[in-house]
Amino acid sequence: MVRVAVLVSGGGTNLQAIIDAKAAGKIPSAELALVLASNEKAYALTRAANAGIPSTVLRKAKGEDVSLYGERLLAVLREHQIDLVVLAGFLTILPENVIRAYDHRILNVHPSLIPSFCGDGFYGLRVHEAALAKGVKVTGATIHFVNEITDGGDIIAQKAVEVLPDDTPETLQKRVMVEAEWVLLPQAVETVAKSLSVS
Repeated sequence: MVRVAVLVSGGGTNLQAIIDAKAAGKIPSAELALVLASNEKAYALTRAANAGIPSTVLRKAKGEDVSLYGERLLAVLREHQIDLVVLAGFLTILPENVIRAYDHRILNVHPSLIPSFCGDGFYGLRVHEAALAKGVKVTGATIHFVNEITDGGDIIAQKAVEVLPDDTPETLQKRVMVEAEWVLLPQAVETVAKSLSVS
């Protein structure tokens, strides 16, 4: 069984999608072994507690060297014997030493069809504001492996979502979550966990 850590910073709706999929038997190859938050007030920690998943908080200290923060993060992941890391709204940039240690074992969900509306500065509502400003008719979500380039890793899965004429950034964000992110992310966790368990 592949041990998964989900890294979060906020409400944890993508975490909840993974928890629900696991409870429904849709992620048989993985065990949700840890929820790690960058913020002790993240509601995702409550979701983890409700699901009986161990959790911890690890903040990057102001001015802390990124590689030292990476070593602290790696120590926590090793302590919990984590095989696969899932970024579910984790707003701290992962240091290179973590990315190298978990090469092709870190997943991220991004709320657009990469390569559109991605890279530095594109997160949260900003992505949907940019899509609406451009006038695209279709957007969506992408699950990808994490490398040193923001949103630049190999794509695992994508799902398109229609943009409606009266959409606001908020309504579009919600539709992308419901129709794409919450569907794709649990599927990707199972796909990658299954491949790790046979390799």
